[in-house]
Amino acid sequence: MYDFGIIHMESLIHFKDADILNGETVVLYNLDMDIQAGDFVYIVGKVGSGKTSIIRTITAENKLLKGEGMACGYNLRTLKKRDIPYLRRSLGVIFQDFQLLTDRSVESNLEFVLRATGWKDRHDIDKRILEVLEAVGMETKAHKMPHQLSGGEQQRIAIARALLNKPKAILADEPTGNLDGETADEILQLLMDLNREGTAIVMVTHNRAIFEKYPGRVFSCEGEQCHEVVDEGIDVTL
Repeated sequence: MYDFGIIHMESLIHFKDADILNGETVVLYNLDMDIQAGDFVYIVGKVGSGKTSIIRTITAENKLLKGEGMACGYNLRTLKKRDIPYLRRSLGVIFQDFQLLTDRSVESNLEFVLRATGWKDRHDIDKRILEVLEAVGMETKAHKMPHQLSGGEQQRIAIARALLNKPKAILADEPTGNLDGETADEILQLLMDLNREGTAIVMVTHNRAIFEKYPGRVFSCEGEQCHEVVDEGIDVTL
C-alpha cells in the first residue's frame, strides 16, 4: 500500500505559515490561504512577486519546507515523489503559452494525456475526448493541428486538456496573457461556467481589468507577502 501523505481537511487547497520557494530562494513568507471547492480565486501582483511560485508549490514542482500545505487531500510537506502524479491528476493546469504538442492533432494531444495518466480502453478514451471538446465548444476541431487554430481556440483546447481527468481544481497561470481582449473575455466566460458547475478555479494574473470585470476572491502578492484582499476599498498594486 502506498502512503499518499493524505491529510483530511475541509479546504481543497490550504497553506498555513508557509514559505514559498522559487528554486532555493524564499519569495513569499508565512502564506495563509484556504480555497474551498467551487471557489474562484485570483492571485495577483507584479511580475516576480511569487504568484506562479504558489501554483508550482500546489502542483509539487516547488518543495514546501516550512509551514502547512495541502492540495486535494495531499500533504505537500510529506508527499513522496512517487505520489506526485496522483496529486496532479486531481488538478488541471492551464498555461499562458498553451503548451500543446505541435506534432500531433488536437485529438492526439488529448489522447496522449489520457494514456499518460492510466487510461487504456479505446472507447473510454474516445468518449472522454469528445466530452471535454464539447465542454469547451471545440468538438469540430478534433482533427486539426495546433498551428491551424487561433490563439483562443488553442487555449480552449488547453482547457479541455485540463478537464480530462475531472479535476477538483483548475490552476490557470496567466491564461489570457497572449490573447486579445475579446478572446480573453471568451476564455474567462468559459472558466466562469466551469466554476459554476463546481470546479474551483485558481487564476494567476497581473491584469486588474480581469478581476474587476469577473469578480472572485483576490490574493495580492507584494513585498514577499501574499494576503487576501477582504476590503473592497483596499487598493491592489499591480
